[in-house]
Amino acid sequence: MKLSTLVVCALSVLWQVSAGAAEVTLRLHHFLSAKAPLHRQFLAEWEAALEDASNGRIDIELSPAMSLGGKPAELFDQAVRGDADIVLTVPGYTPGRFKRTEVFELPFLMEDSVATSKAFWDLIESELQEVEYQDARILAGWVHGPGVIHTKQPVRQLEDMSGMLIRGPTRLATELLREFGAQPVAMPLPAIPENLRGGQISGTLLPWEVTPSIKLADMVGHHLELDEKRAIYTTAFVMAMNPDSYARMPDDLKRVLDNFSGKGLSAFAAEVMAGADAYGRLVAGDNNVTVLRGPEVQRWIVQAQPLYDRWFAYAGRHGFDGSAILGKARELIQYNRWRQ
Repeated sequence: MKLSTLVVCALSVLWQVSAGAAEVTLRLHHFLSAKAPLHRQFLAEWEAALEDASNGRIDIELSPAMSLGGKPAELFDQAVRGDADIVLTVPGYTPGRFKRTEVFELPFLMEDSVATSKAFWDLIESELQEVEYQDARILAGWVHGPGVIHTKQPVRQLEDMSGMLIRGPTRLATELLREFGAQPVAMPLPAIPENLRGGQISGTLLPWEVTPSIKLADMVGHHLELDEKRAIYTTAFVMAMNPDSYARMPDDLKRVLDNFSGKGLSAFAAEVMAGADAYGRLVAGDNNVTVLRGPEVQRWIVQAQPLYDRWFAYAGRHGFDGSAILGKARELIQYNRWRQ
């Protein structure tokens, strides 16, 4: 009896140890600095929540700053191939690939980043997963807060943009800069500091949220934002997972992952970015912040209109109705604003 009791106790201890041991390890690769809010306040929190909910059986290995190799534009395909199990990326880093997703990046559309992110997830779930992201499993999709123009020289009115070399993060952002009279330069976030210091660009489009992580305020002295609800621009983000990595997970751990993905995770990412905007603006310190108001804002909106017209034509050439998907995006944004 004593021996049997010892065996039972030993097996119990072994079961308890194994229950808390990582059973599934998922490598998550992204392009942001480990200091960026999306890494510290979003991904690290998500990692901890999954570990806790799975009793330690799910382990997320965070690999920031392209530490697993490659370039930011290659991240989505890294998830498709399984080079990483999960990636956080910007669809716009591969221009022309995720055409319908661009609807959420049209200028002056976004008024509330959380509601817009929820709308983006609704469209992913109802349409985009199957027609644009079919090679991967999308865990979340969101947009950042209002985009800001950060420059070495002051911009106080539309004409001041003329000839400026400004970095744009996505295809639509670079086209928008061209409408404003600037000379757009497409590049991912990590390339900004080197190009600003080297003089290849004289400014960049970015939300306030990420500026402290690359010490942007030390490289530019001027910032332009709107005093209206609408943002000059925004950028879409997704978290994409390799389908085979998901399929290999035990069913109960799939349910845990599913419970911590989707609309709630998308909204959380947007909230983190929106919450960090105020700190980013504070870090700008004594730099000059110009706020556009009233008629001047309307001038910029009117100037951007040809971009909408070209996007509708672009959508038609690629087999979908741009006006219809824009209407659906606006309807989803308003619905999610009302539901908040």
